[in-house]
Amino acid sequence: MPYGYISVGSNIDKHKYIPASLIALRQCFGQLAVSSIYESEAVGFAGDSFYNCVVGFSSELDIKTVAKTLRKIELDNGRTRGCKKFSARTLDLDLLLYGDLIVNEEGLQIPRDEIERYAFVLEPLAEIAPALKHPISQKTYAELWEHFDKAEVKQKRINFF
Repeated sequence: MPYGYISVGSNIDKHKYIPASLIALRQCFGQLAVSSIYESEAVGFAGDSFYNCVVGFSSELDIKTVAKTLRKIELDNGRTRGCKKFSARTLDLDLLLYGDLIVNEEGLQIPRDEIERYAFVLEPLAEIAPALKHPISQKTYAELWEHFDKAEVKQKRINFF
């Protein structure tokens, strides 16, 4: 059964939408591995800070069904489609990894390139899956985080729950 990882983020009413997303994800996928919550500045636009985490799950569903499920959870939680890539949002769920699949087609990229580009994705992923290897680089997420340039990183782990 494939094991997947989802990046969860919110900067609108985040104390409502982060817990709501975890409830919905548990209803769809069962037991979850959930990282700490990290607060980080908005990237690409001026706006309220984001709360981010990474969630691990196992599922028998095919990857496209998982992606559709995540979109439905976003829409059920007030996310609107058609907004700019870098903008405020109630909920952002991105499928980062799914088993050892490598997919690059319209609307679906696995592994997501955000893993190696953004601390708010890589740090929580390295927290819950430090020994897991990136399917392309074959480096562990702990290694990737260790070598990540943290000079401009403006995020912190927070006590959320």
